[in-house]
Amino acid sequence: MSQSETRFIFITGGVVSSLGKGIAAASIGRLLVARGLSVQLQKFDPYINVDPGTMSPYQHGEVFVTEDGAETDLDLGHYERFTDSNTSRASNVTAGGIYNTVIRRERRGDYLGATVQVVPHITNEIKQRIRLMADSSDVDFVITEIGGTVGDIESLPFLEAIRQFPVEAGRRRCMFIHLTLVPYIGHAGELKTKPTQHSVNELRRIGIAPDMVVCRSEAPLSDEIRAKIALFASLPVEAIVSAYDVDDVYRIPLVFHGQGVDDFILREHFGLDAPAPELSGWEAITRRAAAAGRRARIALVGKYVQLEDAYLSVAEALRHAGVHHDAVVEIDWVDSETVHEADVRARLLTADGILIPGGFGGRGWEGKIAAARLARTERIPYLGICLGMQVAVSEFARNVAGMEGANSTEMDLETPFPVIDLLPEQKEIADMGGTMRLGADPVKLHDGSRIRELYGEPVVYERHRHRYEVNNHLRRKLEAAGLVCSGTSPDERLVEAIELARDVHPFYVASQYHPEFKSRPERPAPLFRGFVGAALARAERDQRDDLAERERVETEIAVSAARESV
Repeated sequence: MSQSETRFIFITGGVVSSLGKGIAAASIGRLLVARGLSVQLQKFDPYINVDPGTMSPYQHGEVFVTEDGAETDLDLGHYERFTDSNTSRASNVTAGGIYNTVIRRERRGDYLGATVQVVPHITNEIKQRIRLMADSSDVDFVITEIGGTVGDIESLPFLEAIRQFPVEAGRRRCMFIHLTLVPYIGHAGELKTKPTQHSVNELRRIGIAPDMVVCRSEAPLSDEIRAKIALFASLPVEAIVSAYDVDDVYRIPLVFHGQGVDDFILREHFGLDAPAPELSGWEAITRRAAAAGRRARIALVGKYVQLEDAYLSVAEALRHAGVHHDAVVEIDWVDSETVHEADVRARLLTADGILIPGGFGGRGWEGKIAAARLARTERIPYLGICLGMQVAVSEFARNVAGMEGANSTEMDLETPFPVIDLLPEQKEIADMGGTMRLGADPVKLHDGSRIRELYGEPVVYERHRHRYEVNNHLRRKLEAAGLVCSGTSPDERLVEAIELARDVHPFYVASQYHPEFKSRPERPAPLFRGFVGAALARAERDQRDDLAERERVETEIAVSAARESV
């Protein structure tokens, strides 16, 4: 489909932030994909950072990495998981990126001496990024989410750009969907529509009239409230969507479909006919999740655990793997700086699995080392990701391979055994943003390894985000001590994955890459699938042991009572 045929959906938010525009956009994308249409999603973020790669996870949550190596907003993870389509660097645009491009053009003289202004130069660049999505993707729909909240000063250039866009593309090829909050006031016992009314009015003041209003609330909206909002928004009742709280975000596309969202978008607004949606697989996933009867507790040991969004894709990948095994995965968020405390150590010892995710910097490093050692010596299933692999290698070097003081040079430049060191090409780099090893690279999986068995393929492509690698000068000594380098780059120069042999440990696997970024509800990432399976096996073995112990004690009590009665 050419750009002249592509339709554009713009999603804005009002009242407060964090209402779930990303989930709403992804859910609409899921419904359109289910009807046989091709979709690409795009996020505009109003902050001045060029990308989120240098931002603290406490500020921004996780950094999601695309196949082509862009560091992006975490909403792109939702887009990929819901639509099963890869995003790209064109899928996330920041105000900083827009201004950077325009300023570089001005410095080159591209504007021929003109005064460079927000309108038209900044807004033209924003519109160009929208058109780029349509041109490069050749899709039926481009869904663009505008970050922030209507009324914020930093969002105004983006809102002005999408206000202008229908003038060029055609109003009937564009749709505006506005997400707002309908709060419940407990002491009054009422849902209040006034914030939504004000938000819609603010959007109109900017020059955008919404074609659909999605209302976030704790409980489903009554027909009366929907009719009231429709009246003030000058919309039919069918265009007022109740986005109420659910216990599973993957149910939201089904909630939207039940209210006719996809029919309204396609038939009422765009005048398009499309096949009925094929949602049987999606429905099956949500049913399996709701019916899951098995349980596993995973201790996730990190330094950003106070903000769970810092590990969002990891948590979702665990969830996908749990559903695959008809199980609920409970995550025990463990601050790596507290691992040496007795009660925290007890939590790790009783966990069904230990996972150490990616990260940077030395804070909590020794706690992660202690957690990895506990997993190895107590035969607790272990999965390390990126930094989690470097932790596992350093711990093994110190305590098995006889390299006392072994470490990563990121943590200790003077270590006698730098088992983890900077990539050679990283040593002269000064800038922090966008300079790591980023994006999908081939990984060769070695015959006879557990990781090869999990993937079922000799070569896979996985996404990376790191600067440090296993030091090849010490690799042979590590392998001689029993560390299995089961995944490498095709030329075997870089270690991509390690594990311990099956007769040594039930499941001890770590990867330098980030498998969580490619996990999908329908297709869990193989490493997570294997890890959760091993954790469930441990949980059920412990349950059998506990049951056998209880039965033994009960038998002894019964025998003792019988003897006393005699």
